[in-house]
Amino acid sequence: MPAFRQVGEKQLPQEIIFMAWSPKRDLIALANKVGEVLLHRLANFQRVWSLPPNENTGKEVTSLAWRPDGKILAFGLADTKKVILCDVEKPESLHSFSVDTPITYMHWMEVTEENSVLTSFYNAEDESNLLLPKLPALPKNYSTTAKIFSEEKSDEIMKLLGDVRLNALVLGGNSGFIEIYAYGMYKIATVTGVSGSCLGLCLSSDLKSLSVITEIGDSTSIISEISYFQLDTSLLSTYLPEVTRMARKFTHISTLLQYIRLSLTCMCEAWEEILMQMDSRLTKFVQEKNTTTSVQDEFMQLLLWGKASLELQSLLMNQLTVKGLKKLGQSIESSYSSIQKLVISHLQSGSEALLYHLSELKGMASWKQKYEPLGLDAAGIEDAITSVGSFILKANELLQVIDSSMKNFKAFFRWLYVAMLRMSEDHVLPELNKMTQKDITFVADFLTEHFNEAPELYNRKGKYFNVERVGQYLKDEDDDLVSPPNIEGNQWYDFLQNSTHLKESPLLFPYYPEKSLHFVKRQMESIIDHCLQKPADVIGKSVNQAVCIPLYKAAKSEDCTPTLFKLPFLWNDKSSNLHYVLFTMSGSSASKIYILRRHTDISRSVNNGLLAVEFGNFLNTTNESFENSSYSCLDAHFYDDETITVVLKENEEQDGKERVLAQLPLSLVYTKEGTPEKEFSGTTCKRLDEQNDIVPTHTVFLESQWRILENMKAQYVAVNGFRKVSCVLSSNLRHVRVFEMDVEDDGEAEEEDEEEEEESSSHLVPGEQEELIQSSDNQENVGSGSAGLVDAVEEHESNLDS
Repeated sequence: MPAFRQVGEKQLPQEIIFMAWSPKRDLIALANKVGEVLLHRLANFQRVWSLPPNENTGKEVTSLAWRPDGKILAFGLADTKKVILCDVEKPESLHSFSVDTPITYMHWMEVTEENSVLTSFYNAEDESNLLLPKLPALPKNYSTTAKIFSEEKSDEIMKLLGDVRLNALVLGGNSGFIEIYAYGMYKIATVTGVSGSCLGLCLSSDLKSLSVITEIGDSTSIISEISYFQLDTSLLSTYLPEVTRMARKFTHISTLLQYIRLSLTCMCEAWEEILMQMDSRLTKFVQEKNTTTSVQDEFMQLLLWGKASLELQSLLMNQLTVKGLKKLGQSIESSYSSIQKLVISHLQSGSEALLYHLSELKGMASWKQKYEPLGLDAAGIEDAITSVGSFILKANELLQVIDSSMKNFKAFFRWLYVAMLRMSEDHVLPELNKMTQKDITFVADFLTEHFNEAPELYNRKGKYFNVERVGQYLKDEDDDLVSPPNIEGNQWYDFLQNSTHLKESPLLFPYYPEKSLHFVKRQMESIIDHCLQKPADVIGKSVNQAVCIPLYKAAKSEDCTPTLFKLPFLWNDKSSNLHYVLFTMSGSSASKIYILRRHTDISRSVNNGLLAVEFGNFLNTTNESFENSSYSCLDAHFYDDETITVVLKENEEQDGKERVLAQLPLSLVYTKEGTPEKEFSGTTCKRLDEQNDIVPTHTVFLESQWRILENMKAQYVAVNGFRKVSCVLSSNLRHVRVFEMDVEDDGEAEEEDEEEEEESSSHLVPGEQEELIQSSDNQENVGSGSAGLVDAVEEHESNLDS
């Protein structure tokens, strides 16, 4: 029996450029050449969902990474310079942020260090859940509403926040770009001092060390130099409890800013263009009428004498119509009511929660012994709190404008409706015909205030009037409000202006009467981002380069297809806090794998940390000519702490020669003490390819942990040692095979595993549970016996595509 059980095989329509197994489930994420991100299950490589490229996210995927709990998938996009966090259960973006340069590599790690302070923080309930009301779900009937805030009784927000234990998304890009995002959402470090384009990086689980591999070479050079850098990140390790608390607050703040942004977007959708009809029709009336009388006077005459000019009568009866007026009134009332509810229940609750978390952050910043070394600045946080207060003031101002406008429009439309009925000689109901002197005064004041012609508006807004006052608050423009609120006679405002001390008091939030709600919101976001940027700068500057080892020179490939599947490759051994670097070199050393070991603790050096491995002729051990290496490594990944998974090809490859998937135990390379038998006596000042002759080399002959890949020109592999699976990709990037690497003999264990898979599938694809259970039961029947299942999967995929 061959080693490893094949459980799936598929020909894919598009070339795959990235593969990443979920750390917790039998799911693999793929990214193809057209920018589509796909999620497949182990069983027969079924597709769970696909996220097609679009203008809002991007079309050129450059990297993939899973959050350690397997609930969030992150991917970077080159064309839009964005990082997207996607839900594992549905192809939906939960969060996104922009970066300065396209991401070439990303690594998502989880902190494993434990101490009493952290343990108490992990176990304590978040006080904000006890003190703050739950954020109301956003209405579902708006197209831009994010699902994480729209579903009642949803735990999507907590899914986005994740576990309290600190995890960090580390991003690497071109020109030495490296950034660390706590919980994958808020930047806590901007690392400088590393040159080149990032090929791989790994932050140790104890936060003491960051290892990076870069490719150094400008666009004109044919040869580039591959180098290894080890950076000292001990500040993060030393202040781990403080970093965790601070990062958790940053994540809450980031989520609330997203909530406020989406609430405002829903308000903009509630404010429809139909509300502009009154302004546009009045402007058209001014342009077409022949009389010199103003629009305000025309309506005043209708109010006082009950008679309208022929021009006004034509405007009302032919353009506006009785039916149109009624519809316009209903539309305005409905839109204003929706906006009012969104301000009260969403903007205000989100802003109050934001004030709470910023105030707690300010209290943390006051504890200078703990948080000053991390760059937390109390003065900057105070500015952020002030900006949130200004936003709340502007939201309250909008509520007052809405309340006033609703009363005005109701009275105006009621009067105009009766007047138009009289013009058309229709019957007017007695209850509508009653109009007191107070009502007449109210309508007269409304006409005087709103129907003044302003020709200067025509060049700015394309109209002479601004009867509808709410929309100006929701426009994302830098211009001042066309009709700012009237503050004349406001006793409180006059009192503040005349009081020197109160006017400059830090206890009073600044008020911007000339600005829109969007403008104040953007200003608030800018101040908060600036305030929370300082820790990232301070922590980033504390990162120092401890080790730099030039590895080798490589010729730049003419193929511009971005692929993750090329060595060097980094691995972090959490059990012993070691960094492993796997890489191959060209030339006479192409058949060897090089393993470089470094301690995450910079003060501890690793003697003999470099060795080379070559593969003997283990397929035909009777052949006596196996003194030289018989196989070259095409791709390699760490399967677990003790095993490397490799794809091999024969050096004398000919037609009919198959490629091999194999497991390389480190026990064949290292002694029980964890050191190689020979020592590397060279220096790390010179490139390793110049010292290749003195690198300790071990020739290994694999016994049973290998399998010939028949009828497949295998090239790349992705593995998950936790789930004991691997996925092999061919050189044409379209043919994949999936293997279970450690097949258990215990039938009960397999049944438990299948039950777990069935349970996870019920969460992943609602309504498809029976189909996935069938696939689990028939995993071994990949041939003709599963034709019906394949048809069902194909039908499901076509439904997803449509």
